[in-house]
Amino acid sequence: DVLEVERARVVIYLEGQLPSRPASTAMIQEGRRFLPETIVVAAGSTVTFPNHDPIFHNVFSLSRAKSFDLGNYVRNQSRAVTFPQPGIVQVHCHLHPNMTGTILVAPNSFATLADRSGQFRIPQVPPGKYTVVAWHRAAGFFRKEIEIIAGQDGNVAFLIPLAPDKTGTDVARR
Repeated sequence: DVLEVERARVVIYLEGQLPSRPASTAMIQEGRRFLPETIVVAAGSTVTFPNHDPIFHNVFSLSRAKSFDLGNYVRNQSRAVTFPQPGIVQVHCHLHPNMTGTILVAPNSFATLADRSGQFRIPQVPPGKYTVVAWHRAAGFFRKEIEIIAGQDGNVAFLIPLAPDKTGTDVARR
């Protein structure tokens, strides 16, 4: 279902200077695609780009948040990039123009992707007032204010226009 796929491309994160734990993750090149097609990482994190295809790939980005060109490399080789600042990084392959991926570099570790039903969870958010941001590559940015109270779950829902009839879809949780 196309709507389920698009829901799973919604990135949700908290704005602001909050604790950040940089991590490592991978965006695999397989079947002449980037998998997963959309990822979210905290600023300072490293993304590896392993080539699982039997052909050359050349991963690059001209994005303002991080510009890079990893050169041509073959199956079973991998290259890595560290993303020091928040922003949206569009990833491409010089050799296969149909290959595109997106890395949203969040300002902190309080970030996640929605699931196919549009649900998400950001665990261990300390009590306080926050701006929750939802982003989708076609729909753009959506922001809502939320207050997290100790011992209680917080809930926020976004209506993001992903449906073909433009009525939108809920992306919700805490």
